[in-house]
Parts: sequence; structure tokens; C-alpha cells
Amino acid sequence: MPDTKIVPIPVLGRHAVNAYLLLGRRPVIVDAGTPGSARRIHDQVAAHGVDPADIALIVLTHGHIDHFGSAAELHRLTGAPVAGHVADLEPYRTGRVRLPYLPTGPMGRLMNRNKSLHVRAEPIEPGILLRGETDLGDFGITARVMPTPGHTAGSISVITDTGDLVAGDLVANSFMGLIPGRPANPPFHDDALGNLASLREMLALNPTRLHVGHGIPLDPDRVRRWADREERRLARLATRRRLTTRTDVDQARTLPT
Repeated sequence: MPDTKIVPIPVLGRHAVNAYLLLGRRPVIVDAGTPGSARRIHDQVAAHGVDPADIALIVLTHGHIDHFGSAAELHRLTGAPVAGHVADLEPYRTGRVRLPYLPTGPMGRLMNRNKSLHVRAEPIEPGILLRGETDLGDFGITARVMPTPGHTAGSISVITDTGDLVAGDLVANSFMGLIPGRPANPPFHDDALGNLASLREMLALNPTRLHVGHGIPLDPDRVRRWADREERRLARLATRRRLTTRTDVDQARTLPT
């Protein structure tokens, strides 16, 4: 089977939101963009010389509106089955993201006020339910789906045999891709420590590049250095929270009854 080629499909801006076209013996799409972007993805696939009717599979990396928002329409346009992890079935089936969003920093807190993040997408019932590691050879590409929970419970990544990692929102470019090449958190994580653990597991596979949902491909060594800093930051944050909680408890004990 030929090596899998990774082709970015910009959905919003030049790199702000990405889907991906994976080319092997048969083509596969990873992610379906925001609501209303299915035709744009369809036309970009065709512009790369691929008949959209030949798409073998649409893989959803997780249940956030900018990654599954057009899955139902893209399924109708291509006829391809949709694969999603069972742990994110609720947002897929309802078309609504599991709330609350948990911001990772100022960008997330700002974006959390954006009404477009809280709209309802057309629901999609994945025809293929992912649970554990899944080989995609039957769909024409030399790649595996890897569960990478943390960003959401059902987050997954796709790694090819040549080491390209399509990483969803495991990591992003800074400021939603506006500062290309600099690793950063995406605006939200359900479980920041869990996501960091998943990222380290994927880095242990020695990927050659990380193709992310927001921004250009990232260099693995640069991501490793960022992950070390992020681990220290989260540890400091956890320590401050424990101290704050202990102070609150001590103050409550001294209040007159």
C-alpha cells in the first residue's frame, strides 16, 4: 500500500480551522469543520484531483462544533461513512457540544462569549464507532486511529506509518494559528492533565510532524519542549489551587458560629 500523504483543507481563514485529506490507496477525510463548511471541503477535495464520491471514510477527531459541524452534510455529499469515538456520541447525536467549555487561558475565556460556539450543528450518527486503537487499512490508508482523551473524552488522533500525526486539538498553534509554528493549548480542554498525558503518549511514538486543527504542522521537538513547560505550569496551578482551598477552609473554621 502506498505511503499516506497529508493534505490540509483550510475551513476557516488560512490555518485557523483545518480539516485534512489523507491520500493513499483511497482518500480519507479527517474532520468536517464548522457548520456550513461541507461544500467548501467538498470543493477543495475535488480541486486536489480527488472525486469526492471516492472518499472512503470521514473521521471525526472529537465532538467540538469546529470539527464535526458539517459532518452530516459532508456525509450526504460524499456518501462516505462517518467514524467517531463512542465517548463523544452525545455531541454527535445532539449536535450540541457538551458544556461547559473549560478555557485553557485568556483566549478561551474570550471565545467562550462567542455565540457561534454555542450554536447547534446538524446531528450525525457515526456509522463506525471507535473505541480503541483502530487500523484504517481497510479504508485505503496506512494509518491507525489512536484514542487521545483529554481535550474531550472521545478525542482521537490518526498516525500514519510514516509518522505523520493528525492530532486534532491535542495541541495547536498559538492564538488559533495566528502565530504559526509556536505550540500552544487550544482555547479549551475538558481535562488539561489528561490531554497532556495523551500528547506525551503520541510524542513517544516519534511522529515526524503534528498536523493540528488550528495552525500549520508543528515540529515534534518543539512540542516536547512546550509540553515540559506546560507540565510545570499545570503543577504550579494545582499547587496554588490547593493552597487557596486550604486557606478558605482555615478561614471558615475561624468564623464565629
